[in-house]
Amino acid sequence: SYDPAYGYEIAHIVQDGLEKMYGENAENVIYYLTVYNEPIVQPAEPENVDVEGIKRGIYKLKDGSFDGLGDDARRVQLLASGVGVAWALEAQELLKEDWGVVADVWSVTSWNELRRDGLEADEHNFLHPEEEPKTPWMVEKLKGAEGPFVATTDFDYLVPDMIRPWMPNDYAVLGAEGWGFSDTRAAGRRYLHIDRESLVVRALKSLADQGTIDRSIVKQAIDKYDLLNVNAGS
Repeated sequence: SYDPAYGYEIAHIVQDGLEKMYGENAENVIYYLTVYNEPIVQPAEPENVDVEGIKRGIYKLKDGSFDGLGDDARRVQLLASGVGVAWALEAQELLKEDWGVVADVWSVTSWNELRRDGLEADEHNFLHPEEEPKTPWMVEKLKGAEGPFVATTDFDYLVPDMIRPWMPNDYAVLGAEGWGFSDTRAAGRRYLHIDRESLVVRALKSLADQGTIDRSIVKQAIDKYDLLNVNAGS
């Protein structure tokens, strides 16, 4: 089950699905893809894109920039799926420009696949204590990523929350609540706090919880972005 953001991600997932369902060693599986009618820019496939990461559920889309900041700048990790990736990339810019925070952005093509792999590793370790423990794939993938993690999605917040047991650092989740909101998409996302400004504030809150920044900065960000005003959504 996949929630890709970009066309090139879809292409690799579809190719993988065709090979697994109809290839020489066909498996008894079904692929489910979510696509959107949201108008977002579709970039060209990056050189040396992490195809394995796309198929297995997560890959780093864009490193944060330290330009103009010291190497000791505060850091966070932003995870997003589907159209949420666009908001994460915008939040990456706001975090640096407004607050001097470096953020890496990860495209999560499948929260489900990451959870499935994590559960399989846990079950193996549970039933085979005499063997070398298996490490969930996402744990290896996120090894060395600095700072707290913040995730966003247009799905219910319970979807990204599925991978919480295997996160290597503090993990905050933004998402919908399962109910509709009759207004513009911008207002709806602000109401649910899954837009770019909400992602920025939640990242700052995570840094404050770890004692990296003062809590007053979180309140400054809430006021700056008028976060409680649904009509201020972009």
